[in-house]
Amino acid sequence: MAQWDPGRVRGRSRLHAMARLVRIEHTLFSLPFAYAGAILSGHPFSLGDALLIFLAVLGLRTAAMSYNNIADLNIDRLNPRSKMRPLVTGAVTIREAYALVAAGTLLYYASAALLNKWALLLSPLLWIAAMTYPYAKRIHSMPHIHLGLVLGLVVFGGAVAASGDELACLRCVLGSVPWDYVAGVTLWVAGFDMVYSVMDMEFDREHGLGSAPALLGARRTILLALALHIVASALLVWGAVSRGYRLLGLVGTLAGSAVMIYSDLRALRDLGEIPWAFNANLVVGLLVSLGIIGDYLILLRA
Repeated sequence: MAQWDPGRVRGRSRLHAMARLVRIEHTLFSLPFAYAGAILSGHPFSLGDALLIFLAVLGLRTAAMSYNNIADLNIDRLNPRSKMRPLVTGAVTIREAYALVAAGTLLYYASAALLNKWALLLSPLLWIAAMTYPYAKRIHSMPHIHLGLVLGLVVFGGAVAASGDELACLRCVLGSVPWDYVAGVTLWVAGFDMVYSVMDMEFDREHGLGSAPALLGARRTILLALALHIVASALLVWGAVSRGYRLLGLVGTLAGSAVMIYSDLRALRDLGEIPWAFNANLVVGLLVSLGIIGDYLILLRA
């Protein structure tokens, strides 16, 4: 099985090692979901709000990824695939990782407080979901759903950030959330995380860790991921059609759905393609979300 790992670090500076710890480039993968959620809420938001949304996502990801590495340190030390991660190699110390958790958490809650009262009130939901993710595999065999929910809640958070300024009641704010998009993103992320986890199937079985591959085997896991991605695609395409997306939004959604499903078929044919499938799914999020954002910007200029 492939030993590829997106979290590995090789030499370079301590700053680089910290960036690898939190996989800073994946912030660009999460951020468009928050903006898409804000747009799909149907409520306007300012450039100041957009900046605060960026800071909130950056803070939450920094805290969650740092804590995930701390919580999984003993596991990562045993897993040959993760032996080059920053905490394992000592490129980042435990104290530095906890400092990143604290700084990210502070940035996240401060940004939520500056957005609106509903964003602050609901912010613990996202923080708890993100920070408890490392323990899911110690409890059950579907931690992938937990991870998917964390990304789905980023859409939720974006919607609350936009609508919370204008709506007076919590029920109204929750009604502004594009729940079909939240569900679609949740299933999409859960599916590609299942495929990614195939690389650790034998390790998970040997150490009693829960995962779909450990429970179902590689082929059935990828088939399950394919089923989730078909449902996710249906939800996202339905959302595009029902909301009357224009060209960019519709094309981005269709293209993202096609890449999503093709990546599963490619991994099903050859397990060595799993790293490719993982990276392809990073593109899926950008295609779908940036299509929505592009349509929104065109409408603003019209």
